[in-house]
Amino acid sequence: MLMANPSGRILASVAAFSLLGACSPSSAAKKVLVIGIDGVRVDVLAEANTPTIDSLIATGVFTAAARNVLPTVSGPNWSSMAIGAVPDKHGVHSNDFSGNAYDAYPDFLTRVEMIDPSFETVAIVDWPPLGSDASGGPLFSDAIDLRVMVDGDQLGYPVADSFSAWEAARVLQEEDPDAMFVYLGNVDVVGHDMGSLSPEYLASIEVADSLVGAIVTALHARPSYGQEDWLILMSTDHGRRDDGGHGGESELERTVFFLASGDVAQEPIPVGEASVLDVAVTALAHLGIEIAAAWQLDGKSVALPQR
Repeated sequence: MLMANPSGRILASVAAFSLLGACSPSSAAKKVLVIGIDGVRVDVLAEANTPTIDSLIATGVFTAAARNVLPTVSGPNWSSMAIGAVPDKHGVHSNDFSGNAYDAYPDFLTRVEMIDPSFETVAIVDWPPLGSDASGGPLFSDAIDLRVMVDGDQLGYPVADSFSAWEAARVLQEEDPDAMFVYLGNVDVVGHDMGSLSPEYLASIEVADSLVGAIVTALHARPSYGQEDWLILMSTDHGRRDDGGHGGESELERTVFFLASGDVAQEPIPVGEASVLDVAVTALAHLGIEIAAAWQLDGKSVALPQR
């Protein structure tokens, strides 16, 4: 469990932030930030007041008609998002991660380390199986340079998400990451507890947006930001029924969003053509890592110019 004292500045709601309008030079250092918000239903996202996500959409590519994998629960979908392979390959079919095949199908940050250890990789998560041995994890391996596990089950997810956002902002301000993954879990918890049509669920999405705003503000405040080519990717693992549940095959449960933001994100995404499987592959592609056929990945690079 990360013990820290989040600052008010990091946890404050960020209504808007300045984005560089000029294209990054070709010599800029390519970097990627992946943000996962658990359990976001796309029609409720559209109703929520989300100035940060709106600003990212304005400088990138977005679809609210992406797809996840079956079953529509967190374990297989976060695994597929982080790896780029279907559950039949990575071996996670439920929220029990035991019996996974992560050695053969590692997460994208571990893959980066395997290709080039000079990359600085960071994972900040608050659902225990993603960053610890709970329930057969971790999804993100020990090979990553910095893996921060904030225990949302112990702290409660509103507090844990705040700690995670604070730590992500600190890393961006004080260190030099090349590839990052940040997970926020409270939206899913509120959906289960209160239902998908409740004001509390909508409010939880707005809080998540403010935490993302703090992270992105820290990214833009980096002294070297003008010499860097950042791609921000954002998605969710599943939608949900009106009662807040998920796991089935309905459109409400299968439909997710996919957001790619940055100077390089220029290619429109056709309706239904993006998937959680594409997140890891797109991140690797932006970093200049060639996808080997031997990896047997199922995702594709989206939103980026095809080379």
